[in-house]
Amino acid sequence: MDILSIAFAIVALIIGLVSGSYITKQSFEKRLANSKQTAEDIIEDANKEAETLKKEALLEAKEEIHSFRTEAEWELKERRSEVSRQENRIAQREDNLERKETTIDKRESSLQSRDDKLSARQKKVEELEQAAKDSLEEQNEKLLTIAGLSEEEAKSVVLKQTEQELTREMAIMVKRFEDQAKMDADKKAKNIVTQAIQRCAADQVTESTVSVINLPNDDMKGRIIGREGRNIRTLESLTGMDLIIDDTPEAVILSGYDPIRRETAKMALEKLISDGRIHPGRIEEAVEKSRKEMDERIREIGEEAMFELGIHSIHPDLMKVVGRLHFRTSYGQNVLNHSIEVAKLAGVMAAELGEDIQLAKRAGLLHDIGKALDSEVEGSHVEIGAQLAMKYQENETVVNAIASHHGDVDPTSVIAVLVESADSISSARPGARSESLENYLQRLGNLERISNSFKGVKESYAIQAGREIRIIVKPDELDDSMASKLARDVRKQIEDDMDYPGHIKVTVIRETRAIEYAK
Repeated sequence: MDILSIAFAIVALIIGLVSGSYITKQSFEKRLANSKQTAEDIIEDANKEAETLKKEALLEAKEEIHSFRTEAEWELKERRSEVSRQENRIAQREDNLERKETTIDKRESSLQSRDDKLSARQKKVEELEQAAKDSLEEQNEKLLTIAGLSEEEAKSVVLKQTEQELTREMAIMVKRFEDQAKMDADKKAKNIVTQAIQRCAADQVTESTVSVINLPNDDMKGRIIGREGRNIRTLESLTGMDLIIDDTPEAVILSGYDPIRRETAKMALEKLISDGRIHPGRIEEAVEKSRKEMDERIREIGEEAMFELGIHSIHPDLMKVVGRLHFRTSYGQNVLNHSIEVAKLAGVMAAELGEDIQLAKRAGLLHDIGKALDSEVEGSHVEIGAQLAMKYQENETVVNAIASHHGDVDPTSVIAVLVESADSISSARPGARSESLENYLQRLGNLERISNSFKGVKESYAIQAGREIRIIVKPDELDDSMASKLARDVRKQIEDDMDYPGHIKVTVIRETRAIEYAK
């Protein structure tokens, strides 16, 4: 190879290197430009995403602020409403207090006016007494002068006349007291007999002293009677009830005054009829099982009464006694229902007066608790109830409410007075107590008889189912003041001679007519 070829090769190599270097530089610059563009795109996308996140965060913050503001406004509105209600209640209480204060002021003014009138009347009476005394002395002096007697002789004559008059009046008074004593003794005897009959439920009507049991067929009657009547004798001896089997188709009657025993006998007989096997041994098993079920039923009834009134922490034995009231009636009124009603009424009134509501309900429920045992224990139901409450360590207020609800002792608390009032309301409300037609007619007749027995009465009418007596008097015999006195006298006579539930209104009507004819 010559020098020229070498030189040409070197020149070609240099040219190749320079061309390659230029091409490489152009490619690098192009890639660099692409990288810069990519970086700018990435930065631009990052800025857009950052702006989007910023807007979203700002929107969420605004929503949270709005939610918080709405909740705060609602809570503020509720508080303002509560404050408004409290202000209204306070305003009502202030109005009530103002009305009470006004009423008290009026009463004080009325009492003051009465005191002034009484003082003036007393002064006038004293003046009249003094005038009468002076007049009497003057008349005595004139009598002594006219009679020509000395003072001692006049005194002797007056004393003798007075003695004769007093002797006559004493005889009249003794006769009247004897008649009154006979009337009181007769009334007391009747009252004692009535109480004894009531305690053994003898005054109950037929529907409340018998239970009717339906039979699947009339052949069952023979099976109940048994051979030579041994089944019916066994049932009657074990339950103490009378089993009446008459001509009534497919029915027998259980008769007895003890409602618990009667219900036990009914349960036992229903078991025997359902089972079909009726013989003395089976009867004993059914009666014993029914007694256990009856005890459980009495306990459940007591628990239901306590639950209905919201009364807790009562002795289990006392709860069973409460359940026994379900099977006791008074004037046809179920005693347990009556006691629950009294408890509710006493609780409502206690709430109005700011007294202990639970204690009032407890006292109302237990006020007639003695009636559950008055056929087994000696004493009135008030005494029995108070002793029973003390035995089971009831509150002193409850014991006093039981003892005082018929006025036997004085009430020592507001709750005792409320129980007495609730008892009167529950007993006297229309339809609460029933009475037979015979007693009803007799009560109406007695009201009219008592009213017509007074002087000056023209006629009288018993209305409103015996709750009111209207008396029409003769206007020429009785004036207005005597009419008022007649109303009081009739009221007192009715209270003394009659026994009745609730109240009786006495209305005396007096009419004066002046008639003239123009000619």
